[in-house]
Amino acid sequence: MKVGIIGAGSVGSATAFALIMKGVARKVVLVDANEKKAQAEAMDIAHAAPFAYANKIKAGTYEDLAGAEVVIVTAGANQKPGETRIDLLGRNVKIFESIIPQIAKHAPETTLIITANPADIMTEVALKLSGFPKERVIGSGTVLDTWRFRTLPGYHWGVPPQSIHAYVLGEHGDSEVLVWSNGDAGTVQIEELAKMVGKPLTAEVKAQIDDGVRNSAYKIIDGKGATFYGIAGALSRICQAITNNEYAILTVSSHHEDIEGVKGVCLSLPTVIGKRGVHQIIRPHLDASESAALRESAEVMKQYSDQALEMIGRDAQ
Repeated sequence: MKVGIIGAGSVGSATAFALIMKGVARKVVLVDANEKKAQAEAMDIAHAAPFAYANKIKAGTYEDLAGAEVVIVTAGANQKPGETRIDLLGRNVKIFESIIPQIAKHAPETTLIITANPADIMTEVALKLSGFPKERVIGSGTVLDTWRFRTLPGYHWGVPPQSIHAYVLGEHGDSEVLVWSNGDAGTVQIEELAKMVGKPLTAEVKAQIDDGVRNSAYKIIDGKGATFYGIAGALSRICQAITNNEYAILTVSSHHEDIEGVKGVCLSLPTVIGKRGVHQIIRPHLDASESAALRESAEVMKQYSDQALEMIGRDAQ
């Protein structure tokens, strides 16, 4: 698999490293406005590659994306102190207007993976700017959030997260929905499992887990300025599902015609991912409170997505 990565910052370079060291990508092309930074990151990762696989990485241009099966977009502005979400959206829409058409021109058959924040909204913007079918424009969504959700109870119960099946849906952000009602491990509902191991899911424990999932990114950013290893692992996993045509179920973000009555919005649901990108959406069973929370999440994203789409081409008018 050939993978292009737009943006050689912390997320882009960590993702390139993960793809190379896990053997997911045979070739990685790093594209960044700062060519010197892209070249340095590519060189550094190339020196690590022989310790893992005979894979190649280089810094390049949009022209070098030709033939890439996947292009990951990590480039985007970070929110400044005192800046509103709409202000951030405006800056990132302008950045995407310069990036996405170039990708579409030079890699017209690729699958786009968007991880620039706010990821769900920028996935909708990328879908509009690329003209690609919705199956080939996906956001990193709540893939990372879902694994955080599986990891924290796993630590609590002494069960590996790989054995826990529970999902985070909706926005990758503050309004995301942790689905407790149908999570299970070993065919046992997770609340019942918690009782079996003598560590019940009290309201306090649930609140701690919720906080750990929902706010861990803020804590990481406060401690070291950015999150990148976790999302790099998530992006590598999505690419692996595509290159191996796995039909893996991952909570990526994609465009939905209707979510709990909200029309035309990008959010995360369990999604079958393979060679063509999105193969199928799985509609989960939710309890009444989870359905209401998912609707609220969709309404928030719809509001901002509509505003972002209205910004496209504004400077050209």
